[in-house]
Amino acid sequence: MKSRLTYSFFLIFSMLFIACNSSKSVVTSEQIAFLDSMIQNKSFHIESDRAYPQVTSAMGSLQGSGLIPPGSNVNQMNILGIDNYLRIVGDSIKAYLPYFGERQMQINYSSDDNAIQFKGLMKDYEVEKNPKDESYTIKFKTRSNTESFRVNIKLYPNRKTDMTLYGAGRFPISYSGYVGLIEE
Repeated sequence: MKSRLTYSFFLIFSMLFIACNSSKSVVTSEQIAFLDSMIQNKSFHIESDRAYPQVTSAMGSLQGSGLIPPGSNVNQMNILGIDNYLRIVGDSIKAYLPYFGERQMQINYSSDDNAIQFKGLMKDYEVEKNPKDESYTIKFKTRSNTESFRVNIKLYPNRKTDMTLYGAGRFPISYSGYVGLIEE
């Protein structure tokens, strides 16, 4: 009986170990070279599929209101099908990202102010490569017409992205999506 229990424990442990190891994605040298090239040329386009607003009590009160889009909740918004982008070409940046969250101070609520929009030059641009997973972390500052932003972007060789924006007049928001070349 004891050997049967030991065998069962060993079998379950082995299956869990194999399952956890097989979930790691293998990064190819072509994927790494593609990402290296985009970073070196400073020319790429990010499109997001999810937005992650900071959950506050005000955001929590929206949960049962019917105002949240299907497939979403207060801490994760599905933005597939909603126009959004962030483009970097050289030292220039252009972005249009839907904003879900709470404002920290009075800002003019015009039709241009519903999303995070900026177009111009980046300041304090920094790039750091993580040798452990071959990803890149990009940090910079930029401005819209009414607000300054600090932007942190993480780019992975499989083209996935994580991006967080810290606005002077809004609570932080994160986005996940994909990076690619800018289409002519």
